[in-house]
This record gives sequence, structure tokens and C-alpha cells, in this order.
Amino acid sequence: MSIHDHADRVAAEFEYDGEHVREAVKHFIRQMHEGLRADGGAMAQIPTYVTTVPDGTEKGLYLALDLGGTNVRVCSVDLHGDTKLTTVQSKTAIPPELMHAATFRKLLHFLAQQIELFLQTYHNDLLQAHRARTTETSRDALLKLGFTFSFAFKQLALNRGTLLYWTKGFNIPDAIGQELCGLLQDELDALNVPVLVAALVNDTVGTLVARSYQSPGATTTLLGAIFGTGTNGAYVEKLANITKMLPVQTDGSAAPIPSGDMILNTEWGSFDPELSILPNTPYDIAVDRESVHPGIQMFEKRVSGLFLGETLRHALLAIAPYSETMVIPPNSPIHGQYSISTTFISSAASDESPTLEIVRSELKRMLNLDATPQDAEAVKKLVLAINKRAARLAGVAIAAIVVNSGRLTDVSTPPASPLSVIDGKVQLPISLKAVETESDEAISDVHPKSKLHISPYRRLQSLLRRIFCAPDPDLTTPESDLPPSKPQTPPTRSVVQNEGIIDIGVDGSIIEFCPGFISSIRSALRDVDEIGVEGDRRIRIGIAKDGSGIGAALIARMAELEMGRGLKG
Repeated sequence: MSIHDHADRVAAEFEYDGEHVREAVKHFIRQMHEGLRADGGAMAQIPTYVTTVPDGTEKGLYLALDLGGTNVRVCSVDLHGDTKLTTVQSKTAIPPELMHAATFRKLLHFLAQQIELFLQTYHNDLLQAHRARTTETSRDALLKLGFTFSFAFKQLALNRGTLLYWTKGFNIPDAIGQELCGLLQDELDALNVPVLVAALVNDTVGTLVARSYQSPGATTTLLGAIFGTGTNGAYVEKLANITKMLPVQTDGSAAPIPSGDMILNTEWGSFDPELSILPNTPYDIAVDRESVHPGIQMFEKRVSGLFLGETLRHALLAIAPYSETMVIPPNSPIHGQYSISTTFISSAASDESPTLEIVRSELKRMLNLDATPQDAEAVKKLVLAINKRAARLAGVAIAAIVVNSGRLTDVSTPPASPLSVIDGKVQLPISLKAVETESDEAISDVHPKSKLHISPYRRLQSLLRRIFCAPDPDLTTPESDLPPSKPQTPPTRSVVQNEGIIDIGVDGSIIEFCPGFISSIRSALRDVDEIGVEGDRRIRIGIAKDGSGIGAALIARMAELEMGRGLKG
């Protein structure tokens, strides 16, 4: 058998047909419901206390701080109304010693300094005006900031949460159990910076909110999802269904049923830990066995970018011995974990050159493998098979949330907005319990991403991405060649007039750049009986770029409005 025959054999192991999709959707919905009833289930279903969404008319200047891994990002978002906005942002590497600082306050002081430096650079007039005042600035006059904190935390309120544990190479023991927003506020106050930490945000929630602002219509966005180095989703759920938040009645009477809705963070990377539904090839088994946390995050290990590279690495090791030309040197990086980057997955899938020059050059540069065009074709077969399965699994998650929402049941009239718009008011029952969760944070950033040398083919690769990763007609991908430190105004969509549209916001390098990912998601949606071809046509999937920035800033505005109502009350 040739290497092509073996590539076909391995690629066939990644087939995920319609029957598997349908069974997985049912199981996903079951585990969603388990997470609504109690803690400790496969999917944590974390309440976020976000009960409003923007409608695109909001105005004002807001800040966001994004701590998600080895970098910290600060940005300001100027909302112009009519879905338009301008962003300015800066990014700074976190000094390695601060990731293992003796005290949490050292890291928080560094974060506060980055906010101060950002204001000095881009909004110095506001900073100096504040510092020139002889009287204390009122809380209303402070710039409101949304804090995107991509680690496991217990959310107590929209602007309060405590750290459960660190991931991604951080280890500052005295931070565990500490209240995040309050401590950051102490450091900002010490620097005399005119900023109020108004909201604590998960990046998927930000994605949903950012999409809702930039794509208003007859119905609000249902789901915000990340498909990049890691994967997760946040969606709109009825408060009455989140029974684990209802207070325990000591007198035996039934708890009052709250009205309204809340955005939930699913933590769907941990779906099906028992592997009763998810596929489990020898390559998946090897990826899990060698991972930092074996036995958990099984869904993420089959969908997210970091683990797709690992799956490809093991599949490539399985077929390479059958090539007479692609000999693996003993010192090849392919023998080491995470040696195949997410970038290679998308660039290999995009390569349509006659001799697959990009695939071959990247294999040489990245893994020190000399591949013929025939070898490269075999590698590309594996890439496409792994990519397709990941996309169809992503489709399972999206389909389950769409079906569970009930929005498909009425095709004649647009579903009523599940959340009030940001200037409306939702009565959140004060008796709802705070829910403590100990779900595992996405571990996809535990290992640093490979630093790619800019090869002579990168410009061609970029061009191929733009050509072959062109968005699905339903997928809007705002693009800009401006550097991130310059003001940017993302393109906007006109208000959709179609009745019954189900809007979904997505972000991440896999869904944005991998060719065929969206079409494979949609093929999985059509395989679900409750959706089919007609339902798929009603599902609009659009890029919600920079949810951790734009979304966090928008949630800071929501918090500002709630603060104002609290003062009036």
C-alpha cells in the first residue's frame, strides 16, 4: 500500500456521519439540562448575570482589559450608535516572573499600570483632567471598564467574582479565592486612574454581546462561540430554566419562578467526558494521554486548534513510515508535543498550488521533513479529514443550542427578543443563589503557541486564505489591515428584515481562516432532523470579531446602566 492508501485509511477514521451527529445533539442537550439543574455536571452552565443585550444604538466611551494568557490587552471602544464603533487597543507581554509572582497584587499592579499607560497614550486629556481636579471624581464620571478574565472563576455578580484556580502557566497561590474586580480597583485607585471596574466577563459572553451590537435585527443573538486555539460557547437561557439558581424554600412551598433571561457560559469543551458519543480514534487517545489534563475537555480536544495540530501530528506519524521519500529524522520536532501549529492546519487546507508548495515548505521549516508533492497530498488529506470532523462536531454544539432554544418552532413570525435590550430593564430576582462552579478552564493555552518564522511563502499563504477562506454568504468577516494600535471602525450590516432569523456570533482562527469549516458546520446542521435544510437557511452565522474587547466594553455599559438604576432605586 502506498502512503496515499494509508492516508485514505486514516482519513476514513475521522468520518462523522449524520447518525452520529443526531445522537450527539441529543446527548449535548441532555448534558445542558443537567448543568441547569445542579453543579458538578459535564457542562458547568455558569450563570453570568448578564441579562441585557445591546441593540446597536448605544453611545459612549468604555474600556476593556483582557487577561487571557501570556499577553494583556487594553482597549477603548467608542460607541457611535447605529451599530458603529471605533476601537483603539494595545497589547503587552506579561513578564514571566509575574505569572509566578509572590503575591497577586504584583500582577494586578502591572495590569493597572498598563491601563494607566494606555490612557496616557490615547486618552491623556481625560487622565490629566481627572488628576487636575481638587475634589474627588464621582463614580458616575469614571470610565467604566469590562475585565475579561479567561481563567476559572466563581461569578457572584456582574462585577464580582473569585478565582478558583489558575491555568495557562500561571501560578500565584495567594490569588485563589480572592475577589478579582475589587483588588484591581484598589490598584487603579492607588495610581489615581479615572477607571471603575464595572464588569467581569468571559470571552464567549463578550462574543455574543459584540455580535448583538453589530448585527441588530428582529431577534437578538442566541449564541456566541469561540473556535480558535480553544473552544467554548455562551447562549441565552430562560431564568426559569436555571433551577440551580432558585432559592431553597424551607417551608416546603414552591420557589417563585423568575421571569426574564440570562446569558450562560456553557463550558462546552468538557462535553461528554465519558466518551459515550464523541469519536475516539487511536490518535485522539494519544492526544489525551499526552495532554496536561488527561480525561477531561474531550470535546475541546477534538475541535480546538491546539489539539487539532496534535491529532494531525499523531496521524502523520502513523502514515509517514509508508513513504519512501518523507523520512522522519530522529531529531525532527514532530516527535515533540504541539509542534504543529494551528496556522499550519489552515494554510495546508488552503494550499491549492499545483505542487502544494506551501504544505511542503511548512513541513520542512516546522518539522524538518522533506516531502514530495505526493507526500504533501497525503498530508493534506489528513488535514481536511481532521478539519471536517472538528467542524461537524462544532455543528453539534450549535445545533443543540438552536434546537434547545425553541426558536425553530415558529417560522411565520420573528421570535420575541429573549433578553431586553440594554436600555430596558430586567427584574433579576434578588433571591437567586450565586452558583459556584469548578469547571475546567480551557487548557488550550497551557502551552505557548509556536512562534512562526515568516517564510517566503507567507504572503502567498495570506492571499490563498483570503481567496479560499472566503466567508459563507451568511458569514460576515470584518477585516482590516490596520495595526491594532490604530482606531478601527468595523464594517456593519444593515438590519436584517428576514423573519425568524436565528443569529449566531462566532470568533476564532479556526472558523475564520480554515476553508470549508463553515460549510461542514452547516452540513451537520442540516443532518439534524429538527433543523434540516429549511432550518439551516434561518441560521445566520457571523463573525463577532474581538468579543473580549468590544463585548467586555459593552457589558461595562450594561453595568453602568444597572448602577444608575440602583442609585435611583
